[in-house]
Amino acid sequence: MSGRHHLPSAPSRPLLKAGVVAAAAVTGPLAITGTAMAAPSASSGTWDELAMCESTQNWEADTGNGFKGGLQFTDSTWSEFGGEQYADSPDEASREEQIAVAKKVQDEQGWNAWPTCSEKLGLQ
Repeated sequence: MSGRHHLPSAPSRPLLKAGVVAAAAVTGPLAITGTAMAAPSASSGTWDELAMCESTQNWEADTGNGFKGGLQFTDSTWSEFGGEQYADSPDEASREEQIAVAKKVQDEQGWNAWPTCSEKLGLQ
């Protein structure tokens, strides 16, 4: 995805006094933006939870379905985000190397790069 999301400017006090509906409209986007901004520094536990959902945390997974490693990269995504500096294929890279590449993917594509599991884990 190109472009960056920016935090909305701080609402004025009268807007907050307008009521629950206005407050919900203001806090909804902030929660989404806050999640997206916090993601690049996601803890290793978050990546482990995602890998558990994606591959039962099998960092060497290659089941022949086109997705490899603990975080289920395609070869093209692995290559595009610099994974080949670590290994030819995601399933041949270490957990830490896969997470390093995943952080780059997440920074550009958001948690939607792992649509089912990120939704299941409440990361979206």
